Amino acid sequence: MTETEIWTKWESQVINGLFPLRRFLGRSNHSVVFLTECRAQNLANAAIKIIPADPLAETQLTRWRRSAGLSHPHLLRIFETGRCKLGGHPFLFVITEYAEQNLAQILPHRGLTSDEAREILGPTLDVLAFLHGENLVHGQLSPPNLLVVNDQLKLSSDAIRPMGEPKAALTKPSPYDAPESRNGAIAPAGDVWSLGATLMEALTQIPPGPHDDAEPPLPSSLPPAFAEMVRHCLSNNPANRPTIAELQAQLEPRAPAAAPDPAPDPTPARDTDPDASASANANANAPLPDAIPQTAVPLQAAATQPAELSLPADVYRPATREVPRRPASPPGFATPWFVPAAAAGIVALVALWAGIRGFHSHAGPPSPIVVQPTSRPPSAAAAQAAATPAPPAAVLHEEVPAISHRTRESIHGQIKVVVRVTVDRSGNVVAENLEARGSSRYFAHLAEGSAKKWKFAPADNQSPREWLLQFEFSRSGVTGHADPQIKK
Repeated sequence: MTETEIWTKWESQVINGLFPLRRFLGRSNHSVVFLTECRAQNLANAAIKIIPADPLAETQLTRWRRSAGLSHPHLLRIFETGRCKLGGHPFLFVITEYAEQNLAQILPHRGLTSDEAREILGPTLDVLAFLHGENLVHGQLSPPNLLVVNDQLKLSSDAIRPMGEPKAALTKPSPYDAPESRNGAIAPAGDVWSLGATLMEALTQIPPGPHDDAEPPLPSSLPPAFAEMVRHCLSNNPANRPTIAELQAQLEPRAPAAAPDPAPDPTPARDTDPDASASANANANAPLPDAIPQTAVPLQAAATQPAELSLPADVYRPATREVPRRPASPPGFATPWFVPAAAAGIVALVALWAGIRGFHSHAGPPSPIVVQPTSRPPSAAAAQAAATPAPPAAVLHEEVPAISHRTRESIHGQIKVVVRVTVDRSGNVVAENLEARGSSRYFAHLAEGSAKKWKFAPADNQSPREWLLQFEFSRSGVTGHADPQIKK
């Protein structure tokens, strides 16, 4: 029996009479994650992470409770913590927001562009500056811990600890840990090293290698604009690494140099072309060509108006349409970062965190967990979907994943995904299951995420209704339609 089969046996159990283990999402070397609900927060979907209760259990609970009191728009929220028993063994649990995707799910398909990396770097630096200002460290920055929640980049929060505290004894070393972490305590410079390793992998798809005394080599595919930043972050000497404030300054746009007052022109004045003069003045005042656009969101501003992530269009911003206007296929977005983060491409922190349902687990004190969508062989119902499409009036809103041009170009032929959804009396989707995932788990995850957002006409009776939502991915775009399932 595999470990996954062992964990799935816990499905349907209820933790402390409050948190049902609805679906196994994934595991790390120290934890397991399930989909649950949190009625106290009125959340139909939340994530519950369960770890063994060791001699330092009370210390871990104290850390989680402190993290639950932190408030930052790009930090994953913690709702509940506590103790429980499963199979007669003691465990600790923490209830957090349910992330739809994480960066680790994007990188096997493609690396981020430089623009996408900047888009996730700003919010990430903002969170780290906030934590360090509170004398805390993240302690586990890595691709699985850069998550997407409601189209917004968030960092995991269950590994946060006070500066100087060592990692949990049961936590295995991670390639994203700074070299000095082998000696125990974690400092802000350790977060900087982890950020450099994560940024390098995000841009090149090459994860950090084993630690040794030599400076880690940089992949030749690392964009020059980030090479110096990553090199300094990965310095073996913590004192040589940049601070978070210095990294934020590198994202700030440079102010154009003030032009000296022109010397008087001794030649007689001539009639000039107003358009030509305006163009010349615009060029003279233009920012330096190598200026980096400002993407970091100031902390106070972010607290009132969080920045929206532009992950690669394939994951993050799903195309929405109102029925019956149904374009042949939604146009591809210019790839920002995830595909979501976000689709294949955060849309293809930045579909740019299950696909995202692969939950945001964290290695280490809790290690992030990459979850693959649950798939089943195509059912007879999926194979014999109703031949007659649903009348337009029955579907009030349909949504298909938006994928970038780059992602579309990677598709050969057609990928068909079928999702069975259960619709309540008011027309909302309350449950979804993959009937046929086609040849790609990635696109199956995107389809499953979009299926949740369909809206149907209210029903005349209270019995839930079922529909088959059929999505087709091809180089020309993505289409979707619904077929009603009549119970006999």
